[in-house]
Amino acid sequence: MKLQKSTEEELWALLKECRICPRNCGVDRLAGKQGFCRAIGKEIQVARTALHFWEEPCLSGTAGSGTVFFSHCNMQCVFCQNYEISTQDIGQTIDVDRLVEIFFRLEEQGALNLNLVTPTHYIVQIVIALQRAKQQGLSLPVVYNCSGYESVSSLQLLDGLVDIYLPDFKYYEEQLALKYSHAKHYFTYAKQAVQEMIRQTGIPVFDSDGRMLSGTIVRHLLLPGQLEDSKTVVHWFAKHWKDQAYFSLMSQYTPLSWVESYPELNRKVTQEEYDELLEYALQMGLEHVFVQEGEAASESFIPSFQNQTLL
Repeated sequence: MKLQKSTEEELWALLKECRICPRNCGVDRLAGKQGFCRAIGKEIQVARTALHFWEEPCLSGTAGSGTVFFSHCNMQCVFCQNYEISTQDIGQTIDVDRLVEIFFRLEEQGALNLNLVTPTHYIVQIVIALQRAKQQGLSLPVVYNCSGYESVSSLQLLDGLVDIYLPDFKYYEEQLALKYSHAKHYFTYAKQAVQEMIRQTGIPVFDSDGRMLSGTIVRHLLLPGQLEDSKTVVHWFAKHWKDQAYFSLMSQYTPLSWVESYPELNRKVTQEEYDELLEYALQMGLEHVFVQEGEAASESFIPSFQNQTLL
């Protein structure tokens, strides 16, 4: 039996002993218990819904990507630009039916796609919402925009529902994953997750306007002082997936106030660091690479989550 064909009753039951992500907390979310991500119950907390213009060009275009920013997170990286919603109870609480309405409102606004940002801990609700929305005629490509810290069994719930996967591939070294994200075995889970994503989506497909219709884009954010770890991530991607997925090399790391206790992170990435990593990627034979140019490391690129009214 393919997991994505589970009934809604079977899907809700997954939250009674939640092992949706590699944290494997095992808590009964339906009884109001909190695991690492702090999400509880059948309801969903959403921090922001809007057209977003700062994704990769094939996702944002000129019309914008229809983003749904979910509150809480199963990673909670110490340097997260969305730290206020990943760690605090910011956002509006909605049910699955309201989420379906939001999907259609974004489609009505002309979004190029439906972009689910930090969705992992709400995967059960998302699967149910997407099944209902597609039955009602939703036609937008669906983007699953995540940290990469995913369980393959949970990703299989999305098979046939998600068109584009947009995972981070944050670290190669275990010590970095533990220090900055408390994410045990991050590399192992991320590589298995990306392989499953590519299996589901196949080689990227674009329309005549350059809009991505299906496929996987793996993102990597260069952190200050971690050039060698980033090179290892690039090397791994080039060795295993360069002909099956696109790669997005990000330089937008922004040191915000909550990283002051990590002095090595309390600076921007230099242009020299980023150029060296980009040159390495080209040496590794990567042909399909999205590059950030200009001043991307700015708080102006971080959406506001205060006093947001959902669509």
